[in-house]
Amino acid sequence: MINQTNHLQLLLPEGFDEQSLFEMPLKGWLQASVAVDDGTCYPVYFCDPMRLQQDLEQSAENGEPWVAEPGLIILPEVTLEAAQKAVYFLWAKGYFASLRANHDATTVTMNASAMHHNLSAFAHEQTYVDLAR
Repeated sequence: MINQTNHLQLLLPEGFDEQSLFEMPLKGWLQASVAVDDGTCYPVYFCDPMRLQQDLEQSAENGEPWVAEPGLIILPEVTLEAAQKAVYFLWAKGYFASLRANHDATTVTMNASAMHHNLSAFAHEQTYVDLAR
C-alpha cells in the first residue's frame, strides 16, 4: 500500500557522476529507481519526447513498432530537477500504486546535498537524491 507520508529517494545508476548529470538533458533519458523507506523500489525510465520518438523509430525498424519501459515518465527535458519533481508529484497522485514494486532496494550511500556538491566522489557507489519535502 502506498502511504503519502513515505520518505522517497531517487536512486541513480551506479557510476552516475557530474558528467552523467551534464549529459542527461543531451541524451534525453535516465533509467533509475524510486526507493521508499520501507525498502520498496520502483523502476522508472525518464525520457523526453525526442528520445521517445527516436526509440520508437528504432524499435519499428527492428520490427517492434512500440516502446514499453517499466515506469515510463515523459518529461519536456530530462534533468535531475524535473525527475525529482515528477516523482514527488506522481507519488502524491498514486501513480506508483500501478507499478510492480521490487522489494530489494539497493542501500543508498550518500545524501542529496553531497550529490549536488561532489558527484564524482561517488561515481562507483549507488547514488540517490532525497525527495523529502
